[in-house]
Amino acid sequence: MNQPNSDTQCGCPDVDPKQGIRVAVITLSDTRGKAEDRSGDRIVSLLEEAGHSVAKRMILKDDSEPLAKLLRDLAEDDALDAVITTGGTGIAPRDMAVDVIESVLDVTLPGFGEHFRAISIAEIGPKAMLSRATAGRMKSKVIFALPGSTGAVTTGMSQCVLPILRHAVSLASR
Repeated sequence: MNQPNSDTQCGCPDVDPKQGIRVAVITLSDTRGKAEDRSGDRIVSLLEEAGHSVAKRMILKDDSEPLAKLLRDLAEDDALDAVITTGGTGIAPRDMAVDVIESVLDVTLPGFGEHFRAISIAEIGPKAMLSRATAGRMKSKVIFALPGSTGAVTTGMSQCVLPILRHAVSLASR
């Protein structure tokens, strides 16, 4: 199946295919600094190539309370439309991102994680089932949680996030 790499062809009359979405990119890691954040760099690159802008970018340690506070603050930020996180979606004891993110969501999008895992299984095999990638809406913002590997970020952005980003933001902000 031919899938677009952006949602410019979504066909929705109320979605401007030229509208740039303002995104916060958060990397969750105990070991990466800005110089080593290849997955965060990849998200930024793919967003900018699709005509979107990175309004905020940060790296946080894998710690529940700072992430929950940051997400609540971002949900109130009128300068943002969406949030994309990378890291913390696995099953290791420090992988708490999904639990924290889902605790602040008003609406979950189970199809996002299902679609991501289906594509990933085709690419890398059964170990893709260990990802808990998720998405949803918090207040009027959409949030997407991707794994920390650069390959998973590339797959998630190109085949899951970018094809629906404008439409999801349009629906969330109504």
